[in-house]
Amino acid sequence: MQTQILEPDGGSLALAAKIIKSGGLVAFPTETVYGLGANAFDGDAVHSIYEVKGRPQDNPLIVHVHKDYDISGIVCDIPEYAKKLAEKYLPGPLTMVFRSKGAVSPAVSCGLDTVGIRVPSHPQAQAFLRCVDLPIAAPSANVSKHVSPVTARHVYADLNGRIPLILDGGKCAGGIESTVLDCTGAVPCILRSGLVTREMIAEVAGDCGVFVPRPGEKVRSPGMKYKHYSPDCRTMLFTYADRAAAYGEYERLNGEGQRAYLMCDDAVAAEFLPDNLLALGKTPEQIAANLYDKLREGERKADVIIAVAPERQDGVMAGVMNRLTKACGG
Repeated sequence: MQTQILEPDGGSLALAAKIIKSGGLVAFPTETVYGLGANAFDGDAVHSIYEVKGRPQDNPLIVHVHKDYDISGIVCDIPEYAKKLAEKYLPGPLTMVFRSKGAVSPAVSCGLDTVGIRVPSHPQAQAFLRCVDLPIAAPSANVSKHVSPVTARHVYADLNGRIPLILDGGKCAGGIESTVLDCTGAVPCILRSGLVTREMIAEVAGDCGVFVPRPGEKVRSPGMKYKHYSPDCRTMLFTYADRAAAYGEYERLNGEGQRAYLMCDDAVAAEFLPDNLLALGKTPEQIAANLYDKLREGERKADVIIAVAPERQDGVMAGVMNRLTKACGG
């Protein structure tokens, strides 16, 4: 199969719609990461997502829709707090999980009675979703457990020859996947942290919990169970308090002739001034936006990525630490 990379325009969007409606897969940009989309009503197409990615069959998918799509045919029991959250934060990097009406393929939710709905804010994602005018089931457009893609070239590196089309919307601005919020209870509960923080949700909903999975419990959201976001090289993760030890390991490995790179925020970089640096930036938003790009850069350049956790770990940084721990800390 030949994989095309095309900028979204009238012709490429029409091609994307034709592929989707014939049961194929299309990679498309969002404000967080690139998604690998299929018609959520088409069970065979949804199953092909799992096959192309090598994704575990018990890891549910998220359904993407354009901002005017009527989700009442897909979900039921939308609480008032969810309507307020949608008004405040959608379109945007927030997935809300509701009771499913069973309209989408059972493969989307892996046997759960719920389904996650997302309305991405990326204008070209909206253009794609409007053109197909179908709910699109989409995980990240990469090989399962590899670093999530934030450019079309990242998608191509993983899926060339496996899918027919990548819509190139430039580099994703957000950088980490959407917050996943369980909206089936009296109080919303975060299943996966992201750019819409617990504090932001509680400000609108009045309260917000954080789900802690128990051993053996069925996965309720993407990104909860398996090793994820991992570069194809060795990794090490140090706490901020152990940053001096991280730099010591960096010097030791480079002294032995290995290509070790220090991945850290600007404050830690300024403290140690390493020559081999994967700089994440200064603000939480910059660090989130750069994380996957720097992990991908690191796997091209390094034998070992030595990551140092940022000092601050609240708000957006809770989502960053979730990804950083899964990518580099096991």
